Amino acid sequence: MTDNIPLQPVRQKKRMDSKHRSGCCQCLRCCGRRDPRPRTVWLGHPEKRDQRYPRNVINNQKYNFFTFLPGVLFNQFKYFFNLYFLLLACSQFVVEMRLGALYTYWVPLGFVLAVTVIREAAEEIRCYMRDKEVNSQIYSKLTARGTVKVKSSNIQVGDLIIVEKNQRVPADMIFLRTSEKNGSCFLRTDQLDGETDWKLRLPVTCTQRLPTASELLQIRSYVYAEEPNIDIHNFVGTFTREDSDPPVNESLSIENTLWASTVIASGTVVGVVLYTGRELRSVMNTSNPRSKIGLFDLEVNCLTKILFGALVVVSLVMVALQHFAGRWYLQIIRFLLLFSNIIPISLRVNLDMGKIVYSWVIRRDSKIPGTVVRSSTIPEQLGRISYLLTDKTGTLTQNEMVFKRLHLGTVAYGLDSMDEVQSHIFSIYTQQSQDPPAVKGLTLATKVRKTMSSRVHEAVKAIALCHNVTPVYESNGVTDQAEAERHYEDSCRVYQASSPDEVALVQWTESVGLTLVGRDQSSVQLRTPGGHILNFTILQIFPFTYESKRMGIIVRDESTGEITFYMKGADVVMAGIVQYNDWLEEECGNMAREGLRVLVVAKKSLTEEQYQDFEARYVQAKLSVHDRSLKVATVIESLEMEMELLCLTGVEDQLQTDVRPTLETLRNAGIKVWMLTGDKLETATCTAKNAHLVTRTQDIHIFRLVTNRGEAHLELNAFRRKHDCALVISGDSLEVCLKYYEYEFMELACQCPAVVCCRCAPTQKAQIVRLLQERTGKLTCAVGDGGNDVSMIQEADCGVGVEGKEGKQASLAADFSITQFKHLGRLLMVHGRNSYKRSAALSQFVIHRSLCISTMQAVFSSVFYFASVPLYQGFLIIGYSTIYTMFPVFSLVLDKDVKSEVAMLYPELYKDLLKGRPLSYKTFLIWVLISIYQGSIIMYGALLLFESEFVHIVAISFTSLILTELLMVALTIQTWHWLMIVAELLSLSCYIASLVFLHEFIDVYFIATLSFLWKVTVITLVSCLPLYVLKYLRRRFSPPSYSKLTS
Repeated sequence: MTDNIPLQPVRQKKRMDSKHRSGCCQCLRCCGRRDPRPRTVWLGHPEKRDQRYPRNVINNQKYNFFTFLPGVLFNQFKYFFNLYFLLLACSQFVVEMRLGALYTYWVPLGFVLAVTVIREAAEEIRCYMRDKEVNSQIYSKLTARGTVKVKSSNIQVGDLIIVEKNQRVPADMIFLRTSEKNGSCFLRTDQLDGETDWKLRLPVTCTQRLPTASELLQIRSYVYAEEPNIDIHNFVGTFTREDSDPPVNESLSIENTLWASTVIASGTVVGVVLYTGRELRSVMNTSNPRSKIGLFDLEVNCLTKILFGALVVVSLVMVALQHFAGRWYLQIIRFLLLFSNIIPISLRVNLDMGKIVYSWVIRRDSKIPGTVVRSSTIPEQLGRISYLLTDKTGTLTQNEMVFKRLHLGTVAYGLDSMDEVQSHIFSIYTQQSQDPPAVKGLTLATKVRKTMSSRVHEAVKAIALCHNVTPVYESNGVTDQAEAERHYEDSCRVYQASSPDEVALVQWTESVGLTLVGRDQSSVQLRTPGGHILNFTILQIFPFTYESKRMGIIVRDESTGEITFYMKGADVVMAGIVQYNDWLEEECGNMAREGLRVLVVAKKSLTEEQYQDFEARYVQAKLSVHDRSLKVATVIESLEMEMELLCLTGVEDQLQTDVRPTLETLRNAGIKVWMLTGDKLETATCTAKNAHLVTRTQDIHIFRLVTNRGEAHLELNAFRRKHDCALVISGDSLEVCLKYYEYEFMELACQCPAVVCCRCAPTQKAQIVRLLQERTGKLTCAVGDGGNDVSMIQEADCGVGVEGKEGKQASLAADFSITQFKHLGRLLMVHGRNSYKRSAALSQFVIHRSLCISTMQAVFSSVFYFASVPLYQGFLIIGYSTIYTMFPVFSLVLDKDVKSEVAMLYPELYKDLLKGRPLSYKTFLIWVLISIYQGSIIMYGALLLFESEFVHIVAISFTSLILTELLMVALTIQTWHWLMIVAELLSLSCYIASLVFLHEFIDVYFIATLSFLWKVTVITLVSCLPLYVLKYLRRRFSPPSYSKLTS
């Protein structure tokens, strides 16, 4: 059996946990502080603290005031050639090594460093201003003097903070009071954990019972809390009130917490601050910002090391040809300085200025408005992405649910036929209100119509009752809250629920005539199309859990006394609960293929005796001490048999605009897309299908839940047998696989056309990015919109933040910020591709420019008995790489091989870049050979053609060199821009004009002669014409792929 290849367990287990830069503990250790400990927090008395706590500030900066200059300089001089030029410039202070004026070495180095420092300072200031905006948000704080306003950054542990509806929670708090009558509140947590479901939070019972919020300061009470940790789903603590008799002790759990970065979705809440600053759960789940160094920069750094090797070899050869005479070691150093142009100091500054231009072009692109470049050091990374890791909620989807389909088995209603459902509901309640006497001899058509109306009515009523949605009434300026609640005012009503799916279902029942108008812990009120109120008593409610995948409710109709058990859930669990039918599986499959989230709705009528019997057993099960959850589940399952199937509902999570074509473009460009989400497995799978992340022809392998090494082994073997199959895996199973079979799992996952990881913690997202980088060596790009995506965005080679509805956390932490997911296509296909190709051409041309003059120096020295005498001195050597050639060479950052429309239409062009061909050892070697050829031709030509004076050699060779460089730029350009022409003419004009002032180096009278002109023309033609001929022949017989599209 070749399929069952034994999987080798990981011998040296490299756990990523130890690498989490986000860990608060590591931060504390490195700062010399003590490890975090459990704490006692007195309500409203921050001064009674038993230890020091960090300030409540958000900080996304890389440096502070003291570390800025050392940090920037360190990041510059860790590049090999920057360090080399620093040593070179310092060597000029030694008299024996000096080759010319000090400014010829220090001015270029100072300019390079000044540009870098200014750019980094601008980015740090922008980052500081963004952080300041968040830290300056104003909140209300309860004090003995009443309510005072306080900045987010001034909030301390122990403060009592009031947070309004739709306001961000500023720190990790314990929930003490709410203004909601039902004594609870909903939280939006998608910025923290990526889940779209709202979370229900409960206040501390003791403090909720107090008459007013100000009473919180009158009581002697404290919270004992565990030490700060990374777990956002659990909390252990106790609340104690000392001044009551007897003292009150309440246990605290995750239900009593309000974590920072969540948003209050209902009412006004009061909480006591437990953790601040770097001890916040959201901060501990975030990586520290790091300076990203692009792969392109590392490749250029590698090439400069090769050039340095060449420099050493040439210097040693020169001294060896002198037979190591005299103080030969000083001669070696002088030759190293003489040939230092082999490594161009202008390379770094040209590339850095190029990055600034690319960033400016991206920001100015009208087709991707609102795009912000926050890290201008890595635009070339965008041109070589192999793996795209994207969040789901708010990134691919809008998190807006729309009801799309009601299926009754024999008939289905789509968006275009909802008026039929409305008429069925209207006819049912019209008949009930008229209550006509039974008419004998009903026609068959009437019977059929009545049967269909009653079936639709039963389905709609079940959907309107079986949920956890609460209608809330708010004043709208015309009607106050109390009056709106009394009259069930439609314009003032909003629905609150833990899931947007449920809200969509209830909004749909309202649109077809059956409106949810009231709900509390024990009753539900529905309004019919005629305005009549139907009252139902809630007898039992069985909430949705990830294990059961269903929810149920038992209600009593107050008008008839009928007891009905309604249930809705996923098709995989409901198929075994409902009565036998032949359409459920097929229709669920059809709706799922359309990307709809399918729920199966069923009911069961109960007699009073049946219900009483169930209730007795249910209460008994809930009182048991051992195996309580198992016994409760068993009792509920006794009801879940032979239920009547009413309907299927199909809800669609609206995708962001143009998500499908964008993903299609990325796939065609050779980029593999992985979706990492904190949402449920079913939801994630639906979105993957709906967005065509998984194509219709591809199978999906759902990796079953594994808890140990043996199960992981079996499941990986099962997955190995699948081919061209998308993988869906949960965070828990992923953790187990990475623990025991990291290498095997990543090898299999990387072969998949698409991967979906659901129920992912923020740190897991970052871990997956890190593993992809380590295992494949390819570049990764992470896209997200929530605070839970920040770790992933910062870990990726290229982080892109989408400005979401729930804030800008991801956008602020990212390297690039976009307003819509569809803009990613243009950002990569056009700007990424152009940035990489332009930088590749620019870097190689700058190297060519330096190698040319170094070759000429080598020829000159070898002809004149290997003397370590410079060919060009003073301003000539500085002017060559600045005003004479800088503008034309730098104008290559405006070059492009194809129009942006063509790059978007043919994403396959992007795939060519993944091989790194624009900057490779092959292209580098070609440019080195061109440089040696042209430098030799110019120098030997000048030596052959000059007549009497040495100064004529300088004039002929330097002029030919300048003209050669200008012609080579023209040869390299593929699409002319008017600025390129201006740069060429400006440089030539500058050189001609400056000849008047260069009489110290060049004979001004000689350059005006015909002899000078023809010699320069011949040398320039011999150096450039063969290359033009070769370029023409190559274009003619072996054209590149882009030229076929532009012809």
